[in-house]
Amino acid sequence: MDRVLLLENSATRRRAMHSLLASKGFQVSELLDYGQALPLLQRLGSTPAGFGGIVIGWPEYADPQADDVFNLLRRDEFEHFAVLLLADSNDGAAVNWMMKRASTGLLLWSDYSECAEAMTKLLNPPSAVTLDLDVGGQSHLRVLFVDDSATVRIAFRRLLMKHGYLVETANDVEDGWRKAQSTPFDLAIVDYFMPGDPGTVLVQRMKNDARTSGMLSAIITGTYSDRVINESLGAGAMECLFKSEARELFLARLGSLARAVRDRKSIDTERRRLHSILSSVGDGVYGVDNRGHIQFVNPAALDILGHSSDDDLIGQAAFDSFHHSYADGTPVPRSACFLSQSYAQGSQVPGWQTVFWSKAKRPVPVECTVYPMQMEGRREGSVVAFRDISARRMLEEELRWQASHDALTKLHNRAWFETQLDQEIARLKRTEHVSLLLFLDLDRFKYINDTAGHAAGDQLLVEISRRLASRLRASDHIARMGGDEYAIILRNVDKGDATQVADEFRRELGALPFVYGGKSYRVGTSIGVARLDQHTPSSSEAMAAADVALHLAKRNGRNQIHVFSADSDQRARMDMELGWSSRLEAALKHNGFVLHYQPILPLAQIEYDHLPEQQGALWTRHMRRHGPEQRAFYEALIRLRAADGTLVAPNAFLPAAERFSMSADIDRWVIRHAFQVLRDNNQQEQPTGLSINLSTQSLAHGELSRYITDCLVEFNVDPRAVIFEVTESGALSHVESLRHLIQELRPFGCRFALDDFGIGFSSFAHLKHLDVDFLKIDGSFIQGLLNEPVDLAVISAITSIAHSIGKITIAEHVDRPEILRALHACGVDQAQGFYIGRPQPSLRAANGQLELVQGELPDATVQRGA
Repeated sequence: MDRVLLLENSATRRRAMHSLLASKGFQVSELLDYGQALPLLQRLGSTPAGFGGIVIGWPEYADPQADDVFNLLRRDEFEHFAVLLLADSNDGAAVNWMMKRASTGLLLWSDYSECAEAMTKLLNPPSAVTLDLDVGGQSHLRVLFVDDSATVRIAFRRLLMKHGYLVETANDVEDGWRKAQSTPFDLAIVDYFMPGDPGTVLVQRMKNDARTSGMLSAIITGTYSDRVINESLGAGAMECLFKSEARELFLARLGSLARAVRDRKSIDTERRRLHSILSSVGDGVYGVDNRGHIQFVNPAALDILGHSSDDDLIGQAAFDSFHHSYADGTPVPRSACFLSQSYAQGSQVPGWQTVFWSKAKRPVPVECTVYPMQMEGRREGSVVAFRDISARRMLEEELRWQASHDALTKLHNRAWFETQLDQEIARLKRTEHVSLLLFLDLDRFKYINDTAGHAAGDQLLVEISRRLASRLRASDHIARMGGDEYAIILRNVDKGDATQVADEFRRELGALPFVYGGKSYRVGTSIGVARLDQHTPSSSEAMAAADVALHLAKRNGRNQIHVFSADSDQRARMDMELGWSSRLEAALKHNGFVLHYQPILPLAQIEYDHLPEQQGALWTRHMRRHGPEQRAFYEALIRLRAADGTLVAPNAFLPAAERFSMSADIDRWVIRHAFQVLRDNNQQEQPTGLSINLSTQSLAHGELSRYITDCLVEFNVDPRAVIFEVTESGALSHVESLRHLIQELRPFGCRFALDDFGIGFSSFAHLKHLDVDFLKIDGSFIQGLLNEPVDLAVISAITSIAHSIGKITIAEHVDRPEILRALHACGVDQAQGFYIGRPQPSLRAANGQLELVQGELPDATVQRGA
């Protein structure tokens, strides 16, 4: 087990690094700062045994003690001591320090997850190699070296020229591209991390341009990053070099590239000579003379055609042996045989698909390439390379089926259905017929799927699909649209039969219970119906109408039907805009979301005898009295910026995000941007914390804890400033996922809250399984607190039980001072709502909600400028 030191000032980053290194088998000893590290390293220098290396954070600001540590690590006694630097950016000073020292590597904090692999490479360098330095000196290879750092360019130019290479340097992608076009270089060595475009852009550009495509390329970088290496090789680089590796190893790898250049030139000459033969080689190969008689055949061809010996074929006419008939057995006239004509004419035929007949008289679909065979300038026949494409044909058929069908139910899928709907609407425009479009949704599918298991859910879908299909006429169409949703086109029905027809489907599906595992389940179906006729404008309009009708059927109590009426349902249709998917995707791609911040007030610090009436005044007073001495917490609330610049509230688009499975991506956007805000704000005097909402889709995502940890490390956020909120219903449906998330993030200092708590009182039984820190009481109880004795009793009970098990209670939707007093009387710990502070677009605005009306504050102790 390798022993390493870990030196990093940030407790968050130190904990994450320690956990990662330990999980990879390292024995880690932490150092809290450079002052603690210096005496230990001084003792270590005189004691060879002990630690093999150190993982050390590069200081963000000048630090004399850090300078002493880095100077010490440059001394001779630490020559073989591995040093892995982690920096927030490709700092020129860090790169320069690394280049002047052996056994050193550099990673960005954003790539910290690769630190274990990088340290392993530093502790276990490749075996010593014998350098073929003469390759560079003898061949005078022309090298283009591209790097934005003048220090790096000078250092590597000197190194390469010392070993016989002819070197030209460039300072960025565009400079390198100009020089690559104007001078024929043999090799380009390009830095990955540069301002503007990364080095892979230049590598790709040179590879794709005929003028530079013959030049070999290598990427050089200061970080051990799998992502960088994969991206570089994918762009066309032949090698990935590292600024931190030993000079001997760098030169040896460069010598290997030099040999590749020399070999490539030699191979190009040979390739041109053999191109006519090599280009035609495939799985099966045979050769014919100009008359079409077989001259040679390889073992693969014999195997495909079912022959045991080439004696069966050599000397025979290829036409008579295996391409004499079509796939159905109909003979091909000799004069019309395309392949025979190709042999006689010496034609080149690429990718010709036909049928060869095996010895067992079985048709074999093949794809063949015919190429005229030239010997000493004379055409001596043709070489035919062919392959059996039976499997490919079967796969193509399977893919065609899959493209239009649902694998589970064997019904058609959404893509196929939308095509049929387009055709049906086009047909109706030419007639006076009426058809119906039905959208169906199973009302208890999620319950059965969650309680009886996914196998039960799958069986239910198969059974429902069978029942639906059995009721259709041959002219009707049905498809599974996804999940538990179906769509049906009923062609040519009477105008007045829509309700009756739809209700027959509903009663048919509910007539027989679904039985699984000895239990019986009654399944209801909600159905939305849209009429189709010559006036229906498009399939999208029809589907929108059916979707609205389905929504209204479910809203009316489920197991209902609703027939869309343009007159009465138009408002509902406007409320259900169906463009959310593309809007949300665009917002994620182009940062179309914004965060607002609503303060959370600790009630123990409030004077209830003099509560101001004006919204926001109480928070402003609180911040001026207590702001500098304690962390202020806010809930981060997302908004969507519309095309006209207005902001869309979350309740308008989050249901759509849930429906389109985009909630997890939106959560990640919020987490990343909230952490950026915390990093930027906490560099100022006012300490701040944020409460961040997580959706149920995020809880089901296995990589959530890793993503949050990575962001904590990248932005160096104090985890104690972060609270994650999960709704009560979401938590109870993903108990194990939430427990795992808490177990992963609680050691860092992150805390957790159950939102909308108290809707189901049985949730108290689950609190012993969910180690949350806060209970946010559902707003419905708060709003009725002053008038409903039951709500008051519920809040008091929740608070009492919460305190008995060490939880903090938070009340939402506090919109007037009387509610705040009542909450304080119930023992509630914290509160938020419009009375305390409205959500603001920045923390600065949220901190002082009444900056413009300070003179109007009712608290006489608050003075201007305090």
